[in-house]
Amino acid sequence: MSKSQRLFDLMQILRRHRTPVSGNDLAAEAGVSLRTIYRDIADLQGLGARIDGEPGFGYVLQPGFLLPPLMFSEQEIQALALGAQWVSRQTDDEFALAARDALAKIGAVLPSELQHKLDDSAFHVGRRLKQPEAVDLRVVRQAMRDQHKLSIVYRDPQGAKTTRIIWPIGVGFFDSRRIIAGWCEMRKDFRSFRADRIEKIKLRTERYPGRRRDLVKQWRAQVDAERRKTLS
Repeated sequence: MSKSQRLFDLMQILRRHRTPVSGNDLAAEAGVSLRTIYRDIADLQGLGARIDGEPGFGYVLQPGFLLPPLMFSEQEIQALALGAQWVSRQTDDEFALAARDALAKIGAVLPSELQHKLDDSAFHVGRRLKQPEAVDLRVVRQAMRDQHKLSIVYRDPQGAKTTRIIWPIGVGFFDSRRIIAGWCEMRKDFRSFRADRIEKIKLRTERYPGRRRDLVKQWRAQVDAERRKTLS
């Protein structure tokens, strides 16, 4: 067991006890030696944990202290690193930078024995093939965040073009394709638009009505109903 996991487990044991618990009881519950308990208590206190008590009396943890870095297991750290790698290689430059910044913040507070897990090379995400697209995902994200409409010029599989006004509610990433989901004013229904078929996109000043999350619920309900109908 790593030291970080041991410290986290000790914190959990202390949280379960509302009255002082002896070092011997902590050692028995944690499955370590009494000397290790004394050392780990000192380390936790050094990190800012308000643990009152002393050898021979018992220890009690005062509320209001969290240790976020110790809440990640090795597998969780690897999952975070893999997810950040996917974002950096499959989305856009702005999200890629955000993913790298997030990992840097996590790495800055991780215990030293776990930091190398962020750079584990056992897992790999391939880079997305660059394709010419007129869609700037930053514009789409801004539209969704502010609930603004978008004007798009969309090309169907046969090459016919239409100009539409949509209310963007979500972006999906599927292999090499990006899909924008939203309400289409022309079709008066929810539609999914392939980003590689959007030739022009423009952020409009007017907001679309309602709340985006409510529209997402309606869209998902519609998708689920259509899936059930297909399977029946």
